Amino acid sequence: MEKNMILCKNVKYKYENDDEKSSKFAIDDVSLRVRKGEFLAILGRNGSGKSTMAKHMNALLSPTDGKVYVEGLDTSDDRNTWNIRNKAGMVFQNPDNQIVATVVEEDVAFGPENLGVPPKEIRLRVNECLKRVHMYEYRKDAPHLLSGGQKQRVAIAGVLAMMPDCIIFDESTAMLDPSGRKEVLNTIKEINTKYGITVILITHYMEEAVDADRIIVMDKGRIIMEGPPRSIFSQVDRMKSIGLDVPQMTELAYELKKNGVNIRTDILTIDEMVNALCQLK
Repeated sequence: MEKNMILCKNVKYKYENDDEKSSKFAIDDVSLRVRKGEFLAILGRNGSGKSTMAKHMNALLSPTDGKVYVEGLDTSDDRNTWNIRNKAGMVFQNPDNQIVATVVEEDVAFGPENLGVPPKEIRLRVNECLKRVHMYEYRKDAPHLLSGGQKQRVAIAGVLAMMPDCIIFDESTAMLDPSGRKEVLNTIKEINTKYGITVILITHYMEEAVDADRIIVMDKGRIIMEGPPRSIFSQVDRMKSIGLDVPQMTELAYELKKNGVNIRTDILTIDEMVNALCQLK
C-alpha cells in the first residue's frame, strides 16, 4: 500500500479577520492525499485557496475544521509543529525573504545549524545540496549579487539541507523571469525524480504543471478537478470557464481541432505537437 505524505480530511479554513457573519471559507471542505514521492501540482486563479492550502501542509496554518496529517502527525497539535516543518519544507515566492546570510554557503547552513546538526555533517550537507541545485561554484558568493533564479535555487538548497521528505513550492517562480523560472523548475523536477522527494507545486503557470504526476485545480476554496495533466488540460473549455489557461501547445491543438484538423487534443509539449503534425495525412 502506498504511503501518504500528507492527508487532508474535510479541511475548512476561515481567516480570522474575515467578517464574523461571513460564511465564506478560504478552504471549504477539502479532502486530499499526497503520496510519498509524488509530484503534485495545485492550480487555481488568485483567491482560489491554493496558497492557503499549501500553508496547511507544513503547519503554518491550522484548520478551522477538519484535519491535516503530515506523515501521520496532526498539524493542529502544537507539539508536532517542529517535526512537521522538518518533514515538509517550504519555498516561498520571494527568494529575498528567505535568504538570511551574506554568503551563499552560510545561508544553506542556517537551517541545519538551527536543527543542532553537528558541524562536520553540516559541511557535507551544504556542499551536497548546493551541488544538487547546481550552485556549488557560487558557494562563497554574496546572495544579493545572484540572479532571481539563482537566489531561489539557493533557497531550495537551504530547505534541502534540512533533509525534508517533502518540499512545498508556493508560487516559487512567480517573481522570476522566464530563464530563472526554467532553472528553478528543472531543479524542482530533478529533486523529485532523482532524489525521490515529494514535491507539491503551487503555481498559476500552466506549463509548469505539465510534468506533474497529478494536478489538482482549486476554485473558491474547493477542489473542482483532479487527474493527470493530459486529462486536466484537454478540458480547455472548462479550464477557461474558471479563468485558467492551458499550455500553449494544448491550446493550439484545441484551435486546430475546432478548425477541422484531425489532431489529438491532449498534446502538452512542442515535441508532441511536431509529431502529431508530421503524422497528418
